[in-house]
Amino acid sequence: VRRRGSEVPQYPHYFAWVEDPGSSLSNDGLRKAIAQAKSEEETKELEHVLEWSERVNWAIKEIVRGIPPFPFVRESLVEGLSGKADVVVVSQTPLEALEREWAEHGIDRYASLICGQEMGTKAEHIAATARHYPKDHVLMVGDAPGDLKAAQANGVLFYPVVPGEEEAAWERFYREALERFFAGSYAGEYERELIGRFERALPERPPWEVER
Repeated sequence: VRRRGSEVPQYPHYFAWVEDPGSSLSNDGLRKAIAQAKSEEETKELEHVLEWSERVNWAIKEIVRGIPPFPFVRESLVEGLSGKADVVVVSQTPLEALEREWAEHGIDRYASLICGQEMGTKAEHIAATARHYPKDHVLMVGDAPGDLKAAQANGVLFYPVVPGEEEAAWERFYREALERFFAGSYAGEYERELIGRFERALPERPPWEVER
């Protein structure tokens, strides 16, 4: 892209909306921002983003099917968690997609609650449910820095799924981490070691920003 002199389109109004802590990062939140836009330029830019988002959701609904969960996800839900803990899905994916994909593979029955982007941020999801339990009785499983931040913002435990090492991470969760969680020995050195490994696996800068 750089060698050919292409210019990446800039969306200052969209970026400002995303960075605003008061924004609800969902299509509904975007529609609200469009209604409150202060200029024609801002309106057109946000409408363009909304159209793109709706097309992405449509494409996912049409294309994403028949892709089973990673190995040991089902085992973790059925054998490790069912009857022992409340499972809450915390995600910024649209609720419709979450419910459809979990139901497709018959694992929705193991979730007490499924929270999508319409229900707030991940930190808000955790805050709404974690208040019913001691902090060290809540374990957030995630594969992104935002998941870790959401857990830390609420003072709850975090289990990282390292991108590219998902199968190994889920097997460790099933065979090792769950036992520690229920035994009360997850917090401390064990959690710090896993989070450290997770953070080291993440690049400091995205590939397109790295000069070659």
